[in-house]
Amino acid sequence: MFVTFEGIEGSGKSTQIKILKTALEKIHFDVEITREPGWGAVGELIRKIILDIPDLDLDPFSEISLFCADRAQHVKELIKPMLNKGKIVLCDRYFDSTLAYQGYGRSLDIELVKKMATASTLGLIPNVTILLDISVNTALSRIVERPGRNKIDDESFDFHSRVKNAYLGIAKDSPRVHIINGEDEEAEVHDKIKRCLSTNFSIFSRL
Repeated sequence: MFVTFEGIEGSGKSTQIKILKTALEKIHFDVEITREPGWGAVGELIRKIILDIPDLDLDPFSEISLFCADRAQHVKELIKPMLNKGKIVLCDRYFDSTLAYQGYGRSLDIELVKKMATASTLGLIPNVTILLDISVNTALSRIVERPGRNKIDDESFDFHSRVKNAYLGIAKDSPRVHIINGEDEEAEVHDKIKRCLSTNFSIFSRL
């Protein structure tokens, strides 16, 4: 089972993934957490190039190319092997992020972005995607308070608004994507995620 988490910056994805992993392990599932970009040697290098070098002004096409390169290696070297071992893989961002951030946030050609993002999955589509939806104002207030800000965190209000609206459009068009209100209390968000998974997938009925 492959579960991805999406949302704008500060939506709480990383926190909720860790909480869900603990809940799944309590009922004896074997769970792997990963993220994009940033898994493995290639991913860590790409993450640094994209997010952590402040004076590097990447062209949007260069940026999407790096994200897609990271994803292809990620799928090949980690996600598919873990799924083949019977693990549940929880991934913080996947190809929906490319469409939302590079397609709509960076205003690249949408059809080109769709083709590149889809190709980079090597045919692996998530079983379910949890979209944590929060307002841009909430997102920016959370970002200010957290350590390790990166270049995407520091994008404009309009940029984050375009990304948020793109995610809502993706969810509207795909039954795979389930919207959860990320502005609720942490425990309530987790409960809603559990209900979503247990309602839609028998494998999670014990959650």
